[in-house]
Amino acid sequence: QVQLVESGGGLVQAGGSLRLSCAASGRTFSRYDMGWFRQAPGKEREFVAAVNWNGGDTAYADSVKGRFTISRDNAKNTVYLQMNSLKPEDTAVYYCGADSSRVTIAISAREYDYWGQGTQVTVSS
Repeated sequence: QVQLVESGGGLVQAGGSLRLSCAASGRTFSRYDMGWFRQAPGKEREFVAAVNWNGGDTAYADSVKGRFTISRDNAKNTVYLQMNSLKPEDTAVYYCGADSSRVTIAISAREYDYWGQGTQVTVSS
């Protein structure tokens, strides 16, 4: 089992940047593919980005491609989401998830086994 804690959210103006972190407990972090999802009020949780267990493969939603970068540091049990050129439509609660299957990078929230509590990102226009 793994416990996830997100941090780094906040209020930023459009065009600004934030870096989210997701710290995982336990010694098995490298066994999991990791993903970032977001959920705005009244909307379903949507895929943002994911990285495979060793950082060698990544995937992004079209809406964030070229602006967001996912990375991980297995020595620190942490996955990051660098968000640049933020837009008001990026406003949401951001969640990190852990997927134990390690078959392919999962873009469906149903594939993830564990979730953090979320961190709020608000982008003002």
